[in-house]
Amino acid sequence: MHKLLTDAAHTLAPPKGDRHGPLPPLMLVLTVATGLVDAVSYLGLGHVFVANMTGNVVFLGFALAGAEGLSALASLVSMAAFLAGALLGGRFANRFAAHRGRLLAITVALETVLVAAAAITVAASHGEVNTGVRYTLIVLLGLAMGLQNAAARRLGVPDLTTTVLTLTLTGLAADSTAAGGSAPRPGRRILSVLAIFLGALVGAELLLGSRLALTLGLVVVLLAATSLTAFRLSASNAGWTKPLS
Repeated sequence: MHKLLTDAAHTLAPPKGDRHGPLPPLMLVLTVATGLVDAVSYLGLGHVFVANMTGNVVFLGFALAGAEGLSALASLVSMAAFLAGALLGGRFANRFAAHRGRLLAITVALETVLVAAAAITVAASHGEVNTGVRYTLIVLLGLAMGLQNAAARRLGVPDLTTTVLTLTLTGLAADSTAAGGSAPRPGRRILSVLAIFLGALVGAELLLGSRLALTLGLVVVLLAATSLTAFRLSASNAGWTKPLS
């Protein structure tokens, strides 16, 4: 328990000289944003994911088999947008590979613009999600999540992918002392799970109250805060800003 709490504390407030510096808490904020966004896409846009591509592949198979309530087109559009975002994110990752702080700041700034555009789209439609609005939101949010995934992949902070939890949960069990492992980073792994859970919970509560624009607005605030913080910290050339060898 002591190891878990210490690891959690170091994730939320990294000690001076930590290899990843302030990246872990910033990545946790992005993980909360992911939970909010997937709540929007699944509950507000008709059972489709924009961050969880494993779910979309499964939904596509279900839809092609004739399952009700699922759209093969929505899943395909979401995956295409996600891939386009990941491609763009990969270009940013290569361009700013020498400074991880700038990479995070610039990528999340663009992600903020995309989600803000989604929020404006909802506001302009007065909350009515017709076919045009639905696919516009899927494209904008899919692009945003693809960008985020590509950046997280290049940043390489262990157990903080911001979107994928399967390996995190597997690690919690497979690497635990009960399984004969050394249980590395248990606190960080649990915080990652809790972060996306919190985002999904808050997102669902807002969406069940028909507050789609407000939910997207909250995502914009979280992303903007992350980007601004990363910009401020990017002025340094501390060890954590350097690329992983």
